[in-house]
Amino acid sequence: MQINEVYRAAERIRGRVVRTPVLTLPEFDTELGAQLFLKAELHQVTGAFKIRGALNKLLSLPPGALRRGVVAASSGNHGRAVATLARGLAVPAVLVLPADAPAAKLDAVRREGARVVLYDPVHDDRDALTAGIAAEEGMSVLPSSDDPVVAAGHGTLALELFATTGPLDRLVLPVGGGGLAAGCATVAKALYPGIEVVGVEPRGGDDTARSLRAGHRVSVRTPDTLADGLRHRTPGRFTFEVNRRLLDSVVTVDDSEIAAAMGELWRHGRLVVEPSGACALAAVRARRPDPAGLRVGVVLSGGNVDEERFHRIIAPHVDHSYAPAR
Repeated sequence: MQINEVYRAAERIRGRVVRTPVLTLPEFDTELGAQLFLKAELHQVTGAFKIRGALNKLLSLPPGALRRGVVAASSGNHGRAVATLARGLAVPAVLVLPADAPAAKLDAVRREGARVVLYDPVHDDRDALTAGIAAEEGMSVLPSSDDPVVAAGHGTLALELFATTGPLDRLVLPVGGGGLAAGCATVAKALYPGIEVVGVEPRGGDDTARSLRAGHRVSVRTPDTLADGLRHRTPGRFTFEVNRRLLDSVVTVDDSEIAAAMGELWRHGRLVVEPSGACALAAVRARRPDPAGLRVGVVLSGGNVDEERFHRIIAPHVDHSYAPAR
């Protein structure tokens, strides 16, 4: 995968996605002795970065394939992106989603008119289920991450970030299927070869970290974690080969650290970030690795979380006597 593929993706999706803001919160800089630049994909169309790769892939399909429609497996955010795009392009869509996906994500997909097929994330093989639907109905599979065209679309996030910040010492981002990491690491290392790129996984779902240590793809049990968007059991084939070359490290965070990061983002910035979206900041705040003295890009990958669940998660981590954010 080359950065030129990401530039082509940026041209293809230009004007159809939001150029999301890069935020700075001085409270974090003071706490860590670093300069943090937060890429806020919670402000993206459909509330997460996933629409970047999904749109790039959809617009790359031949007209005949588009007419027959697409099927996509997702933990929620990719499904919402595909459903929204499919409605806008008048493309039939089937979404294969876990039965325990957050209600906000399931409801958003259904509102867009896509057909939903639920699966058991513990016992079912969602990829086999998706492939079966594609074969039976003549649809194209639209991967959430493990595809060079999808990953290139996700990499446009990094192009926007660096256009705003210039050179950074470190880029920290969540790792699920690995498409976001692969696309953004490709951009980061091409523009700034000396930059450190750090992936972050929930402690119970460290399939990429284990795979990097083993030197090959390994699987874990279905993760039990707040970060519902990062409950992958095995890294993607394509994305793992890219990430094993370009990621400098993959670290893990536990649920309490994720919840604390969500609470601090709300406290200091009134930002509603979903657990998966807060993982990168959780690692930075835990100093894995220490950011002191560095300019660090941090990807807040999404903000799709039920209101009740959000407040329940952050409640123990918010000082309710704190004055409202400016």
